[in-house]
Amino acid sequence: MTIDEPSGATARLEVADGVGTIRLDRPKMNALDIATQDLLRVLAEEAARRDDVRAVVLYGGEKVFAAGADIKEMREMDHAAMVLRSRGLQEAFTAVARIPKPVAAAVTGYALGGGCELALCADVRFAGEGAKLGQPEILLGLIPGAGGTQRLSRLVGPAKAKDLIFTGRTVEAAEAHRIGLVDHVVPDAEVYERAHAWAARLARGPALALRAAKESVDFGLEADIETGLALERNWFAGLFATEDRETGMRSFVEEGPGKANFR
Repeated sequence: MTIDEPSGATARLEVADGVGTIRLDRPKMNALDIATQDLLRVLAEEAARRDDVRAVVLYGGEKVFAAGADIKEMREMDHAAMVLRSRGLQEAFTAVARIPKPVAAAVTGYALGGGCELALCADVRFAGEGAKLGQPEILLGLIPGAGGTQRLSRLVGPAKAKDLIFTGRTVEAAEAHRIGLVDHVVPDAEVYERAHAWAARLARGPALALRAAKESVDFGLEADIETGLALERNWFAGLFATEDRETGMRSFVEEGPGKANFR
């Protein structure tokens, strides 16, 4: 099923079998203009709320993930306009990163600038063999503005992040995998299928425990270790009040590991 979107929408949420696919659809290159950024925030919040969405895939189609921001639109903006807009830009991507469910990015073709930053918002990244990723904002006299300086450095480390951001160079899938920018490199034709299979497997898991795991890791990395441990401790104890915990432990004792049917 698909949520109602206005005619001509540049992104949409498609839901089937517990997996919600946030699909970019702005030919030819899925340039992320302001309208698309704002729609991404709406779709991310929708995916977060819906009980029938238990895992999410970010996808741009068979040929391109997203080639970045709409440069023609940005060129018309002055300092005052971007001061007003930059928060909305970051909030759109943060809404994707804060989806409290497992999120996979299925990256085909180019994922540059804002496209790369969108992929960084996922928990895991599947890239086609022909994918190309990078943060080329420096070539425009800019820096990444949708979280790239922060999420990229946390993912690949500051030295590798600075290399990509300082030079603006594009990396192919093999190098992206080597430096930790993507997690899996697969044939181009299998990118969405593999990302969807990962999401579908987790969609059958214990939803609250998965949320607890994601928030413990993500928020813990933003705090000192004592705060992170307190967060982990509170989630861990709280899960003992859930039906899924009872189901999982009962199944383990009676049937062995990995056979629980979580509802």
